Amino acid sequence: MRDYHHYNIFETLLKVMCLMKESLLKFWQRPEALLFLMAFAVPLSFSAWQALLNNFAIERAAFTGREMGILQSLREVPGFLAFGVVFVLLLIREQSLALLALLLLGLGTALTGFFPSVIGLYCTTVLMSLGFHYYETMQTSLAQQWIPKERAAETFGRLIAVGSFSAIIVFVLIWLGTNHLNLDYRWLYLGFGGGTVVIAITSRFLFPMFPQHTVQHKHMVLRGRYWLYYALVFMSGARRQIFMVFAGFLMVEKFGYTVSNIALLFLVNASLNVLFAGKIGRLIAKFGERRALMFEYVGLMLVFTGYALVETPWIGAVLYVLDHLFFALAISLKTYFQKIAAPEDIASTAGVSFTINHIAAVCLPVIFGLIWLNSPALVFYIGTAMALISFLLSLLIPRFPEQGRETCLKR
Repeated sequence: MRDYHHYNIFETLLKVMCLMKESLLKFWQRPEALLFLMAFAVPLSFSAWQALLNNFAIERAAFTGREMGILQSLREVPGFLAFGVVFVLLLIREQSLALLALLLLGLGTALTGFFPSVIGLYCTTVLMSLGFHYYETMQTSLAQQWIPKERAAETFGRLIAVGSFSAIIVFVLIWLGTNHLNLDYRWLYLGFGGGTVVIAITSRFLFPMFPQHTVQHKHMVLRGRYWLYYALVFMSGARRQIFMVFAGFLMVEKFGYTVSNIALLFLVNASLNVLFAGKIGRLIAKFGERRALMFEYVGLMLVFTGYALVETPWIGAVLYVLDHLFFALAISLKTYFQKIAAPEDIASTAGVSFTINHIAAVCLPVIFGLIWLNSPALVFYIGTAMALISFLLSLLIPRFPEQGRETCLKR
């Protein structure tokens, strides 16, 4: 009788453990969990590549503003070709393509330090960028399909926060590696890129293939009623080059920032995102996309003008941090489109919008690089003009956008 009693206790404990395991798997194997894990993996490569780039390019490959402009234009070519994602989706599912792109991002980053030349850096950058841009296209599409509209802004904010937390780890390790361990660039790039590769491969086996609730178009979709979204995305891509290419270059070339200085600057940016990105998402949900974008563009006008005039290193650093913080408000563009889009348009339009975003991005870095040689301030004044145009466009966003009411011009 006692043995039977012990058997019942054992059986009950076994059932409880099985239920706990099933609950844990259900909690872990969710679309949101995969999105968060991929969001953590991306900065391991891209933030490391970005934080080390200016110093690596100047010290090892003897870059000037001209070569940097060419490199950044080449980096944007895969983004310009992102519309091709709809054709790739004829052969592979969105979730699988996102993980494959993540793998290419890590591989391109891991190889960067082994090719310290102009051509070598161009080639590894294109490989890294191909993975990065196709991943970003798929992440935007999957998040808009998997996350309900009422939780989208906050979830996008949390994804930024997760990515920023990963970036903090990267910047701390870069600071330690360069200041205390004297690690060479090749080992830094290899370590961080390899981390992304491991996560991409592991995720393929950890998560099931999640179902799609709406079958996506497998052809290009370009609709007239999305014109305001396209215009805002185009201006975002043009404006973003000022920050991505020349704001960091200004810190190194004009103020002599070292690798550890840049890493600490990125660390501050990432820390603020961890603290505020989720809150910014909730504020966007509360006040709406129109007000959020208007606030962003006014702030960017002030920041770009500040870049043109700044002569003090610490003021330049403050502007850089503010500039980066405004990026979180770009969530508004994603949630604006989610509200006005037909569900079956999301994947195709994600690719098309990335192409539109990168039309200016392919050309402007080279042009700005030539302008930079004569007048760095003029580059930033052009950025101020771009932010003003974006502000005027944002006035056309309805207070409550939806299908059939994409702009204020439609009744």
